[in-house]
Amino acid sequence: MLRPAAAEPGALAVAPGTANVQAQEKPVLAILTIDDDLQLFRGNRQNFADLLKTGEEQGFLTYVVTVRNLKLTAPRVLGFTYNASRDLWLKSWFPRPTLVYNRIPLREDERLPWVRKKLAKIASQPDMAFFNRRFFNKWSLFKWLSEYKSTRGFVPETKRLTEQTVLSGMLRRHPLVYLKPVMGKAGVGIMTVKVSPEKTLPYRLQVQDEKGSSTYHCSTLNRLWLRVRANAKNQSEPYIAQQGIALAKVNGRPFDLRALVQKNADGAWELTGIGARMAGSSSITTHVPRGGSIEDPERLLAAVFGPEKAQEVFAKVRRTAIVLASRIERSSRCRLFEMSMDLGIDETGHLWFFEANSKPMKFDEPHIRQKSLERIFQYGHYIHRRRLQERR
Repeated sequence: MLRPAAAEPGALAVAPGTANVQAQEKPVLAILTIDDDLQLFRGNRQNFADLLKTGEEQGFLTYVVTVRNLKLTAPRVLGFTYNASRDLWLKSWFPRPTLVYNRIPLREDERLPWVRKKLAKIASQPDMAFFNRRFFNKWSLFKWLSEYKSTRGFVPETKRLTEQTVLSGMLRRHPLVYLKPVMGKAGVGIMTVKVSPEKTLPYRLQVQDEKGSSTYHCSTLNRLWLRVRANAKNQSEPYIAQQGIALAKVNGRPFDLRALVQKNADGAWELTGIGARMAGSSSITTHVPRGGSIEDPERLLAAVFGPEKAQEVFAKVRRTAIVLASRIERSSRCRLFEMSMDLGIDETGHLWFFEANSKPMKFDEPHIRQKSLERIFQYGHYIHRRRLQERR
């Protein structure tokens, strides 16, 4: 019996016998993750437990399965379910899934050759719907959105950071430039460069790592570039350089918006909710673990623009999030059904797209959280109904 890390529910037990095979008409959703030597499978166990509970309420058979245990040629697979009354994760046999929800938590796991091969096989199964096949690449997102008139106006100028001339060109056009790893997560590795020509050390570089941030002052562009390259090597990832946006502020602290967009019971993109995150006093991002705070978006917008214009801006955010999600899905050529987005509002009220995540973290706002769980299975019912109609 193995007890996971604190604050995550569940020890592990083996259920006696096998799970009853459900009726053919009942949808079966498998939450896909990856094996772990210590805890048997990786991922946020509380999130998984919430998904299993909601799935049961919505009429699904739902379980957790690892990439290795999802045998695509077998009628049943070895998976995990959660017994809340006993606080136990139970291992048992379950029917082959009709829907697979990718929640592999780490990019490095998803990029393993054998995992990539398995994900491609899952995507090719004619009787299995595969939700959110892979993490997004930041460069691909900006490239896709910049190609179309309907979305390019929301994208800050973005270049691949391949050489010093790219950085120098961006700094000539913009007094603030963000440098971001294309496969980054939670703000780790992000750098900002701010130019103050009147100072002896005109280039100010701020670097965010897992523990906090560090600031360097450089006298020349060459010295700046050497420092940037040294920090970028620590991430082992390509970088992009992006125009810095002067975000709207409340009490001197900038904020951005987090939108969750999911497909609904009719198979159409719909906004599930919008939250706001205000930056901490010394952070270059608004992530809550780095000192950011959770705020009400409409209140912040009203404080900056006044009630009437705030409503106009908020309505535009709601419309634009749907437009962006639709374009990203078409360009990705993958079946997507949810994504979170980081959106910024500048001091003039213009909307900017910063990032999208194909595997959204849990939203802290309770009303958004509950709705997001239910919508996963509402869309699952839509896909299941379509499959049944195709077979008749």
